[in-house]
Amino acid sequence: MASPSARRPRPPLDASRLNELALGYVGRFSTTRAKLRFYLARKVRERGWAGQEQPDFAAIADRFAAQGYIDDGAYALAKARSLTGRGYGKRRLIDKLRVAGVAEDDSGAAREHADGEALAAALRFAERRRLGPFAAAPARDPGEREKALAAMLRAGHPFSLAREIVGLAPGAPIDLADLAERARLTAN
Repeated sequence: MASPSARRPRPPLDASRLNELALGYVGRFSTTRAKLRFYLARKVRERGWAGQEQPDFAAIADRFAAQGYIDDGAYALAKARSLTGRGYGKRRLIDKLRVAGVAEDDSGAAREHADGEALAAALRFAERRRLGPFAAAPARDPGEREKALAAMLRAGHPFSLAREIVGLAPGAPIDLADLAERARLTAN
């Protein structure tokens, strides 16, 4: 068996092969226009280009979006549902969408979903990490409380909500309306 370094180099890409790569990529992965552009640019850097004129990655991504193969808004909403379902907050969502290259106007529904699920997501995160009312025992020192608060902030939750949840005693009943009011949430 030949070693990986002894393999024949793959031929440079042309317009036809680049379109095949793009189609295969969107067929395998839920993606955005920006992620597709980065993928295609990386493939051209790795293999070279044999076409007459330089490839237009943005035109390929826009064509795929027009054909319905890529939908940045649907991607953003799916990402919002996934993250809030796992207990992450709106700030974490916004960071993920920025990295994926989703434009602000394509992320409106995703942001609204994260706002609407803010309280439930924060409680899911606290339960999963055993913080606040889900802890086995009260925090023994201020350092433990600060670590719990920092974990909630890194998960993308607003400071006021994280402070209220971490401040609840272990086993304390959770009044959602009261918690939302104390955390000054506009939507629960």
